[in-house]
Amino acid sequence: MPTPPLTELSERAREIFRLVVEGYLESGIPVGSRTLASEGVLNLSPASIRSVLSELEARGLLAAPHTSAGRMPTETGLRLFVDGMMQVAQPSAEERAAIERRLAQPGPIEAAIEATSAVLSEISGAAGMVMVPRRDSRLAQMNLVALDQGRALAVLVGQDGSVENRLLHLPAGTGASSLQEASNYISAHLVGRTLSEAALGMKTEIASGRSALDSASRDLVERGLAIWSEDAARRPVLIVRGQAKLLDDTALGDIDRVRSLIDDLENKQSVAELLDSAREAEATRIFIGSENRLFALSGSSVIAAPYRDRDGRVVGVLGVIGPTRLNYARIVPMVDFTARSLGRRIG
Repeated sequence: MPTPPLTELSERAREIFRLVVEGYLESGIPVGSRTLASEGVLNLSPASIRSVLSELEARGLLAAPHTSAGRMPTETGLRLFVDGMMQVAQPSAEERAAIERRLAQPGPIEAAIEATSAVLSEISGAAGMVMVPRRDSRLAQMNLVALDQGRALAVLVGQDGSVENRLLHLPAGTGASSLQEASNYISAHLVGRTLSEAALGMKTEIASGRSALDSASRDLVERGLAIWSEDAARRPVLIVRGQAKLLDDTALGDIDRVRSLIDDLENKQSVAELLDSAREAEATRIFIGSENRLFALSGSSVIAAPYRDRDGRVVGVLGVIGPTRLNYARIVPMVDFTARSLGRRIG
């Protein structure tokens, strides 16, 4: 159902609609006419409020889960509220400082991404998600350093300043001269290329017979390049933390929905594709319920924002997923601030 414009609603209907939505998002419980009348904000009788609630229900903005229950917003109603009525609450100085402290902890960027996912879960009381940037660093230097019999350390330095170490098992009889020759070859021929370009270049040279490497050194170069290619292929594209928070008291009354959501989260590739659709967004995006195909059955919402490096390039997306009754007004600016903080951490 198309979302009706706010201008079609009277001032009274808009106010009652706002109170129902805010009440439901806060408590997770449908809001009834007696509750609204008892709050004293509207100065209307329960009968007058019920009449407006019926009008809002007829417009597809509210729904009554049971005949005698109060009303709750539909997905159409939530979209109208989020786009036209929600007043966001900016993070406090204490909240901003707490987020930045967590992300500023020393360690590899993977640790910061893990921390970001945990922070998002704490902020929202739901599950936090961070899509790991797809990195294909260009080589600045790669050395093979002998450790002991049968093992060497492959040290790769990217042109972006990243440093990674991997343990390499050596064929029997591999000497120090072969390690040195392989390192020299990489420095002379493969610097400035991505891993995939380097691997392709190596195969091309070998196939054409232009490689001056002996068989032992050639094997080492291939092993050294392959170890990162395999690692990148296995690296998870998505980190999710806080799934247990989805099992709150309200969720236990709708366990099938929660089970469906957790099953969806197991399909990390599909979740990453959903987040990836927010890469080009200028601001935080909100997907409500069936607006996204992946979480249509579980009736869940996703709040997502891209994060950028110092040059303004989008390198990934982070977000929160939970029931449609998320506190959008508080979580949306928090997600936006966390995205900017992670971007500064990545540099």
